Amino acid sequence: MSRYLDRCAVTPYGRIGGSSRVRVFEWLDRTSMAFTVSSYLSLPDARPSRLVRRPVSLLRAELRLRDIAAGRSRRLLLHREASPLSRGWWERRLLTRSEFSVYDFDDALQWDHGAGGWVRRLAPKAEKVDVAMRCADRVIAGNAVLADWASQHHPDVVVIPSCVEPDDYTPKTSYTVHDPPRLGWVGSPNNEVYLLLIADVLVEIHRRTGARLTLVGTCAPRLGRLEAIIDRVAWSPASQRTALAGMDVGLMPLPRCAYSLGKCGYKLLQYGAAGVPAVASPLGVNAEILNLFGMPAARTAADWVDALTGLLDGSAATREGLGCRARETVCRRYSYDAWLPRWEAAVEPGTVPR
Repeated sequence: MSRYLDRCAVTPYGRIGGSSRVRVFEWLDRTSMAFTVSSYLSLPDARPSRLVRRPVSLLRAELRLRDIAAGRSRRLLLHREASPLSRGWWERRLLTRSEFSVYDFDDALQWDHGAGGWVRRLAPKAEKVDVAMRCADRVIAGNAVLADWASQHHPDVVVIPSCVEPDDYTPKTSYTVHDPPRLGWVGSPNNEVYLLLIADVLVEIHRRTGARLTLVGTCAPRLGRLEAIIDRVAWSPASQRTALAGMDVGLMPLPRCAYSLGKCGYKLLQYGAAGVPAVASPLGVNAEILNLFGMPAARTAADWVDALTGLLDGSAATREGLGCRARETVCRRYSYDAWLPRWEAAVEPGTVPR
């Protein structure tokens, strides 16, 4: 398997999967380093309903991991997990059989012990992270919260945030509130349930202002009573590029749990790249990003109502100032261009610049 003997990147999802796209594919598009990429099934996620319909593809994916491990890569980058079916055996083989291996993670997978479907219970991500911490030569963490935990288990941890490409987003140009106002959310089907955490808030804001919610993700209705005020836009690179600029205020609610502390604040960075004012739960890195953007943090329902009405009722100049500050911050501190030298150093042995 000589094709795996130089640099190999192993991802659980294909380019359409948000995490793998942001943490691996976007870097490979920019670097001069040549990587062979192996995505497990090239799917956007590993939901059991997707996996059980593809038994032949599953077998091929498992055999491909065997071949990669046998090839003994010179450099190996593993993102999150090698296989949704593994309990750590593939992660161990891949990381230990390469000359220099790097493990990258961007969620609090160490606290994911399998809540949810049967596949997650059979192969919890926490076990794989534990194996990776013992077997990788270096760990890349998506934020300081994850890095603090990883540093307790590994001596070589590098922080690289989940970055955005500002040019992939059409900047907002008008800050006059739409009639009716447009609240917005972008993300995966698995995470849109977080909007139910502020369902009463959204209903109240709709009652007061007539505001509707633009949801960029899946077109399948699944949010109950909120669907009456939701306008769904199917996610694609093209729709994401333009849809955010049409929002008056972006939303990022999170549940108060350990897993939320490991989030990388990616939605906030997307809103910032488009110059859209936003309100978010100040958990984990969200608190730092909100502070840098100068945008409101909302802990309670009352906070959410006050923050949203404050932004909608405020002046266009105030909203424009927040949006421009956020976009400038994203370009300077969270863009791929800003972090590319550090990422390239992190996937090669040697000292990574601090």
